[in-house]
Amino acid sequence: MRRKKRKRQVDEQLLEAIFTVEQEWKRVQSIVEQSIEPTVEGQNRVAIAQAKYVFLLREAKRRQLNALRYGQS
Repeated sequence: MRRKKRKRQVDEQLLEAIFTVEQEWKRVQSIVEQSIEPTVEGQNRVAIAQAKYVFLLREAKRRQLNALRYGQS
């Protein structure tokens, strides 16, 4: 019982992190796309944010996590 509750908490935290990192990635990407001369640092930030997002998605897939299940409660 305790193990399932802990897994659920970790899964919910992972989902929150995925949504947060996705928003950050899209925000940084939008800024770089709108800039006249994107800097290397800006492009690196986009790449890092995208890598974080992809990493979290892979972890969610490994844990067989489904966002629809957790949105109901």
